Amino acid sequence: MRRRTARAAGGQPGPLLRAWRRLAAYALIRQARDLELMHRALGFATLALVTLAPLLIVIAAADPLGRGGFASWLADGMGLPDRSARVLTDIFSPPPKVVGSTSVLGGITLALFGVALGGSVQNGYERIWGLPAGPWHRVWRQGVWLVALTAYLYQEVLTRDLPGGVRIALSSVLGALFFWWGQHFLLGGQIVWRRLLPGALATMIGLVGLRGFSYYVFTPLIVTNAISYGAVGIVLVVESWLIGVGFVVHGGALFGHWLLHHHSPGRKHRSPWTRIR
Repeated sequence: MRRRTARAAGGQPGPLLRAWRRLAAYALIRQARDLELMHRALGFATLALVTLAPLLIVIAAADPLGRGGFASWLADGMGLPDRSARVLTDIFSPPPKVVGSTSVLGGITLALFGVALGGSVQNGYERIWGLPAGPWHRVWRQGVWLVALTAYLYQEVLTRDLPGGVRIALSSVLGALFFWWGQHFLLGGQIVWRRLLPGALATMIGLVGLRGFSYYVFTPLIVTNAISYGAVGIVLVVESWLIGVGFVVHGGALFGHWLLHHHSPGRKHRSPWTRIR
């Protein structure tokens, strides 16, 4: 196609090739491949299910406002209607059992395991921006990020009774702020705020799209898998959704980086950060 387009223009690149080069889409594909985006999404989903989910189950069970437990939180995040939400509830322990069987040491252990998720996200951001891995003593940043993530998820539950338009606007603003701050914080302030904003906005847009996709695709799968495979089928659907979340979290930051260095108004030369190291 490239030869044919160039030949049609008398040896000069044709309009399709010029548009392709101007778009710089191949650079985005190459960066996603270098980042191993799908493998990172799979790792994010595994860590979220193994380390973050148990911690959130305990927190949701101890919620003094009684917002329905972790299953209700998860169903709200996936955008599931009542019928599918009730199916999710069946595979999680009731709140009294969770609180009664969790010791203080167990809660601390769950929190320490949850830090691994922050470390994975931090490593992905560092690869995207071509930065060296942070020293071990910065692990406290991953812990603070985990606390902020938990607070963000909790406020999502608290605001679910608000009118639709108000909640969408509030969730979008708070989500963009969280991912904007999260990138800057996990990277230790090595990248200025304005460079991180496109990635935060792209991440939030991707999560909104994932919520719509989940409503139309995962809603029927929850019910059918529960009938066909039982609890295992439901866990597979949740894991698939978490893979989508991991893809958006890393892919949104990657898209923001690509957009900044290939389509920013003031760009005059090729950025040294174009290729992920």
